[in-house]
Amino acid sequence: MRLTSLRLRLVVVFALVALTAAVSASGIAYWLNRDAVLTRTQNAALNDFRQSLADTTGTLPLRPRCEQLQEAAERMAASTQRYEVLLVDRDREGRSCAAPSGNGRFTLDTVPGTLRTAVDEERPAEVGDGLPYHLYWQRITLDGAPYLVGGTRVIGGGPTGYMLKSLSSEREDLNSLAWSLGVATALALVGSALLAQAAASTVLRPVQRLGDAARRLGEGKLDTRLRVSGTDELAELSRTFNAAAASLEARVEELSAREAASRRFVADMSHELRTPLTAITAVTEVLEEEYDNLDPMVAPAVRLVVDETRRLGTLVENLMEVTRFDAGTARLVLDEVDVADMVTACIDARAWLDAVELDTERGLVARLDPRRLDVILANLIGNALKHGGSPVRVTVRPDDGGLAVEVRDHGPGIPEEVLPHVFDRFYKASASRPRSEGSGLGLSIALENAHIHGGDISAANHPEGGAVFRLRLPVDAARPGTDQPREDTD
Repeated sequence: MRLTSLRLRLVVVFALVALTAAVSASGIAYWLNRDAVLTRTQNAALNDFRQSLADTTGTLPLRPRCEQLQEAAERMAASTQRYEVLLVDRDREGRSCAAPSGNGRFTLDTVPGTLRTAVDEERPAEVGDGLPYHLYWQRITLDGAPYLVGGTRVIGGGPTGYMLKSLSSEREDLNSLAWSLGVATALALVGSALLAQAAASTVLRPVQRLGDAARRLGEGKLDTRLRVSGTDELAELSRTFNAAAASLEARVEELSAREAASRRFVADMSHELRTPLTAITAVTEVLEEEYDNLDPMVAPAVRLVVDETRRLGTLVENLMEVTRFDAGTARLVLDEVDVADMVTACIDARAWLDAVELDTERGLVARLDPRRLDVILANLIGNALKHGGSPVRVTVRPDDGGLAVEVRDHGPGIPEEVLPHVFDRFYKASASRPRSEGSGLGLSIALENAHIHGGDISAANHPEGGAVFRLRLPVDAARPGTDQPREDTD
């Protein structure tokens, strides 16, 4: 499971650090206390045993009887340290005698062999403190309970003494200490989690405010600002954000003003051009009617003027249409239309019947703007004829509750680097030919007209060659769900 929340990651990190520190501290405290408790108990018992063995064996004969060893062991076991004693020696007949205190469960078999060997081994005089025998001890476990076993030989001749002391009370004390340290560790873990939560809230609250502000800024609310308090890094980040937001707001306002001025200029220029263009168009129409009577030297110039005037008129109309889209004033005039009849009428009006193959289903009626649909179809089919050549195939089919119009040519297709830009305004596929018969606005206007209907246009290359443009439209452009302005005159 991935930790995707920064708050959760902070809490986990705090908890892990606190847990590591608490466990380490508890472990160190436990082992220090354990060593101190066991060492204190061990030293007290061994020192008492050494002193008691010296005092008791000083009154025994050189070869004591077993009864005497038994009595001596009982006297030694009566110590306040509460340990059991085992005395081992040889009697007058040379027989070995092991006399335990109490109930006699403490035997030589209880004493580890390594300890007996160390106790019985006489050290050379030049080693250590020069004494031949020393007191040795070892911790063992009997029937699941901890014990301390110690032993030594009396120097100068005498019995060998062993002691057995239970460490159960010390183990209980250490278990209680372990439980206490465990509880303390758990409390430290809970406390660290609460502290981490508080720290995360303190740190993440400004970050959350910054994220909300960035989100509002991304939504276009450029007057968004953060309240700055303090002098830490988060406060400096808030100041930086405010400065960036102010700079962005100023820049956007500047660009918006420039864009608005540019739109007004284009709109005003288009309107201003219409008056002289109307006059020029009237003149060119007269010249075109008299074309057959013109001097052959003048006729080509007249034809050029007529064609360029028409091209200029189309460009002006396109510019005015673009300004309406940009200003948001474009409106739909909806009507019930037969899409197949609309496609046929568009092709017939432009004398494209010989160059276009039509594959449509009759009876596909939709509520659309006929003029704008004609503009879309004319641009798509005209673009296919211009760049792909005939035959151009137009297919109309129902599509997921809407309509789909596909225009395919059999030309070389669209270069991959051009595909993302085919609907861009004034885009030319070849930079070396900036002036061509088209204005570079046709496909852009077609796409805007599709969007205002709540539809879309996509461009791709067909696997078998040629370019394919797919127009998708709803069956009712007035249906709720699209946010484009429209006006129904029915």
